[in-house]
Amino acid sequence: MKTTAIVLLLAGIALGACASEAGLRDSDAVTPTEHFAIEVQSQPETLQLAAHHGGATRRQADALGAFAQQWTDMGGGEIRIQVPTRGADPASAYRTATDARDILLARGIPPGKLRMVSYTAFGGHPATVVVTYPRYRAKGPDCGQGWGNLSATADNRAFDNFGCAVTADIAAQIANPADLLSPRDLDPPDGARRQQVLDHYRKGEATSSAKDEQANGAVSTAVH
Repeated sequence: MKTTAIVLLLAGIALGACASEAGLRDSDAVTPTEHFAIEVQSQPETLQLAAHHGGATRRQADALGAFAQQWTDMGGGEIRIQVPTRGADPASAYRTATDARDILLARGIPPGKLRMVSYTAFGGHPATVVVTYPRYRAKGPDCGQGWGNLSATADNRAFDNFGCAVTADIAAQIANPADLLSPRDLDPPDGARRQQVLDHYRKGEATSSAKDEQANGAVSTAVH
């Protein structure tokens, strides 16, 4: 009997070890960012400009300036200026489109990020000039769809809804969803600051910036 009990005990331990190893191999993700994911979707940001015989108006120039600032803040991709090749007044559309290109260039948009393309417009009304660039949107998960059995903790797995609210909050707060796809390009180095540091170094002087007395952490003596 003792021999049989020992054999059964060893077999149970072996089966438990196999189950544990299988559980480790097949375990679900347990961190919020692995359990749920943020979906980054691309959607066009579009500005339509009515064609004018004298080119872009002051109001359109202001709208293009705001458009360029938004593009800079979002780190957008290529800006396409779509010019109608047909319609009631293609010449006015072309003048408006070239003015839009010049305004965007003056607002700091690199020439390599601008592209003028044509599209076929039909109808008797003047076609609009369409300025567009791809913009990214972060879509978080839909939470609260199901919690599962919260009392089932024997396998030490995460609950079905674990981490959903955290991931949804991150998706709602992120300023530029494109940062989730790839890091931003580094800004060019400050050559003047680098030369100043080297000059101090050659003279044996301190190369750090001047100390700000307002940031020394000392307790104010105003109440003494």
